Amino acid sequence: MEFDALMLSRIQFAFTIAFHIIFPAFTIGLASWLAALEFNWLRTGNPLYRNLFRFWVKVFAVSFGLGVVSGIVMSYQFGTNWSRYSEFTGNVLGPVIAYEVFTAFFLEAAFLGIMLFGWEKVGDRLHFFATCMVALGTLISAFWILSANSWMQTPDGFAIENGKAVPVDWFKVVFNPSFPLRYAHMVLGCYLTTAFAVAGMSAWMLLRHPHDAPAAKLAGSRRSMSMALWFATIFVPVQILIGDLHGLGVLKYQPTKLAAIEGNWDRMDNMPLRFFAIPDEVAETNHYEISIPKIGSWILTHAYDGVVPGLKDVPPDERPPVWPVFFSFRFMVGIGLAMLGIGLWSLYLRWKGTLFTNRMFLTAAMIMTPSGFGAVLFGWFVAEIGRQPYVVYGHLRTADAVSPISTGAVTTSLLTFIVVYAFVFGFGSYYLAKLLRRGPDPVEDIREDDLGKKPKRPFSVPDEGLEGEPGHKALPIR
Repeated sequence: MEFDALMLSRIQFAFTIAFHIIFPAFTIGLASWLAALEFNWLRTGNPLYRNLFRFWVKVFAVSFGLGVVSGIVMSYQFGTNWSRYSEFTGNVLGPVIAYEVFTAFFLEAAFLGIMLFGWEKVGDRLHFFATCMVALGTLISAFWILSANSWMQTPDGFAIENGKAVPVDWFKVVFNPSFPLRYAHMVLGCYLTTAFAVAGMSAWMLLRHPHDAPAAKLAGSRRSMSMALWFATIFVPVQILIGDLHGLGVLKYQPTKLAAIEGNWDRMDNMPLRFFAIPDEVAETNHYEISIPKIGSWILTHAYDGVVPGLKDVPPDERPPVWPVFFSFRFMVGIGLAMLGIGLWSLYLRWKGTLFTNRMFLTAAMIMTPSGFGAVLFGWFVAEIGRQPYVVYGHLRTADAVSPISTGAVTTSLLTFIVVYAFVFGFGSYYLAKLLRRGPDPVEDIREDDLGKKPKRPFSVPDEGLEGEPGHKALPIR
C-alpha cells in the first residue's frame, strides 16, 4: 500500500467523517427524544419529564456543538483535497447541499437558542414548538445529506457535458433509486443509536446506586431507560426489515458491492450463508469458511435458487477492497442481533418485574451504550468502501477525483486534524462524562416555581418501577 496523496486524502476524509457522523447519529435521535420528554411533561404535568429534559438537553448541546465543529472541516476538504470531485459534481450536489443549509440549518439556528435557553422567557407551548422545530431540522438535514450521498451511490437524473455532471431531472437527482430506503435506514439507525445510548447511560447511573436508594434519586434514570428500551424493542425488528429491503436494492444497483459484502467470488445460485471466512483477493477465494448451504441466496434474493453476482464478474480494478467490506458488514449485523437480544431480554425482565434490579442486564445495557455508534460506523464503511473504486458509482473514479496536491501537504493537514480533534473531542468527552456522572437531579430538587403553568396536583414517580410495575409509589408535588 502506497501512502501517496490519494491514499492520505482518503484517510483524512475517513478520519474526519468518522468523527463527525458519531454526533449527528446521536443528536438526530436525541432531538426527537427531547421533544418526546417535553410533550409528556405538557401532557401529564409530571415534573420528572421536565427534569429529564433539562438533563438531556445539556448532553444534546455539547453533542450538537461537537457535530458542527467536526462537520465544518469536511466542506473545506472538498476544495482542498477533492477539487476534481467538486468540479465534476458541483452542478448537481452543490444545490442539494445548499438546500440543506437553507432549510435545515436555518431552521435549527432559528430555534436552537429558544430550546436551550428560552424556557423561562417564552411560554411552554412555544418552547415545545421550538424543540419540535429543532428535531424537524435534524431530520431535514439528514434528508439532504443522505440524498447527496445516495446520488453518489446510485446517480440518476443527470447528463455529462464537457466532463461535468449536469442535472436534467431534479426529482430523480433527489429521489435517486437508493435514497428512500437509505434515508429510512439511516434515520432509524440514529434513533436506535440514541435509544441504546440513553438506556446504557441510564443503566450506568442505576448501577452506581443501590436498587433500594430513594425513589427520587433513581426515578429519572429508570424512566429514561424504560422509554429507550421500549423504543428499541419495537424498532430493532423494523430496522432489520428495512435493512433486508435495502439489500435488495444493493443487489439491483450495486451488484459488485453485494459480492464483496458476501465474499462471493463466482456468480452462483444456491449461494451459502457465510458467517465467517478469510477472503483472499490474490487467489480469488475464501479460506476457513463457515457457512450454511443455499440460505444465502434465499436471504439476498428471497428465492432459494436466486442468482447472486460474483466478484469475478468484473475485472480486479473494478472491485472494492473485500476485507473491510466483508467484515464491517458482519460486525454491523452482529451488533443488530445483540440489540435484538437486549430488547427481548428487557421484555422478559419487565414481565418478571426486575428490569431495574437485574445487575447482569444493567451491565449488558451499559456495555451496549456505544453499540448504535458502532453499527452506524460499520454500516458507513460498507457503503463507502463498497462503492470503490468509484466516488460517483460507475462515473467518477476516486483516483480521478483527488486534487493535484502534494503528499507532504496532506500529511501535515492530517496530523494537524488528529491533534486538534484529540484536544477538542477529549475535552468534550470529559465534560459529557461529568454530566452523566451527576445524572438527572432528584425530583425533590424541583422548586414549585419550576412547575410553570401546570396545576398543583399529585403525580406518580416510580420507586422500584414505573406505573403499573412493582414498587410504584405516589409522591406529591411540594
